[in-house]
Amino acid sequence: MLLANTHIDTLITLCKTGDQSAQLEVYNRYYKAMYNTSFRIVKNSFEAEDIMQDSFLTAFTKLESLNDIKTFGAWLKRIVINNSIHHFNKNNKYEDVPFDTVMYKVEDTYVDPIQDQDAKAQANLILKTMNSLKDNYRIALTLHLIEGYDYEEISGIMNVSYANCRTTISRAKESLRQKLQRVV
Repeated sequence: MLLANTHIDTLITLCKTGDQSAQLEVYNRYYKAMYNTSFRIVKNSFEAEDIMQDSFLTAFTKLESLNDIKTFGAWLKRIVINNSIHHFNKNNKYEDVPFDTVMYKVEDTYVDPIQDQDAKAQANLILKTMNSLKDNYRIALTLHLIEGYDYEEISGIMNVSYANCRTTISRAKESLRQKLQRVV
């Protein structure tokens, strides 16, 4: 059976039976996004790679606990984020890593090269400025703005109260605005 064109629901069902080729196909579909998610939190390429690998192992071994196959992507991302935050808190001594090492997904649409370069430069400036924020601000903003989690989910992930989460994100946005105004 050719797995490259198989729907994710079917692949997850095959993974539950221990099909290694289905696991490889799931890995190939999700590894870049999961690497980027981890990298944005731990700021180290090698650590992000290890966390991503460990997260896939955890996901495949605990696949039976997944209630709804349709939520596999979100479930896997939650595992990656939790592992990344745990690892970051445990080893909070990372060096800055150049942003050009982060993998970006490119859409199959035509974009004016000049506008595309401007947009990439702006995105890199924002990411670099976000990287200079305090760690709890950077992680909260990454979860909120890049990963798309709401305040309630972030408060659970970061183990803080809902009100504290809202305040942290508000202050992080203000700090980011101020730093960007100084740069621009």
